Amino acid sequence: MTYPLAVLFDHDGTLVNTEPQWAVAKRAVAEHYGQTWTVADDHATLGGTVQDAARRFVDRGAPDSVDEITQQLARHVIDEVAGDVPFLPGIPALLGELRAAGVPAAIVTNALTSVARTTADAAPDVLTRIVSHDDVIHPKPDPEPYLRGAELLGVAPADCVAVEDSEPGVRSAVAAGMIVVVVPGDKPVPDGPHRVFVDSHEDVTLDFLRSLTPRS
Repeated sequence: MTYPLAVLFDHDGTLVNTEPQWAVAKRAVAEHYGQTWTVADDHATLGGTVQDAARRFVDRGAPDSVDEITQQLARHVIDEVAGDVPFLPGIPALLGELRAAGVPAAIVTNALTSVARTTADAAPDVLTRIVSHDDVIHPKPDPEPYLRGAELLGVAPADCVAVEDSEPGVRSAVAAGMIVVVVPGDKPVPDGPHRVFVDSHEDVTLDFLRSLTPRS
């Protein structure tokens, strides 16, 4: 078999760009509770979990629980992206190449299963497994999410490539024993071992992935 035997993708910023939808959702939920959500709030919660954002509403007096508000936010985003998943440039072509070559893939994310499922449903023959914040005890940067993703695909971690845009995700995949392709994200990722940087998502093709040298 030709390396890699599987590809594991982060979700937001790697497969899709749902930041605009999350921003709209947070403002809609804020309005529901008679609160406001500003650009400063966007920046303060960037890279955090949905629960982190929901907790800000509770701290500001919202009468519902963090879990209830988290689900409200998720429903807004799912409604916005259903039928028109905002894949990043180059990603649909890559998923098509993986499907044609029979290379399985998974989504490994700290985000919600329900949101990641909407993305997976847009490429059901390729994105066959999801590991989310709900499925692990220790989220990224711990290696558990990527180890779980490889396990679900039935592939040894060393035979997988991960694609990530954030330092916690990169650290998680490297600790799991994978080579990581680092695509541009909101914050720079420091250089380090087992990290391969690209200038754009469109640089990540199947030929490129096959040119990588697996970890020994």
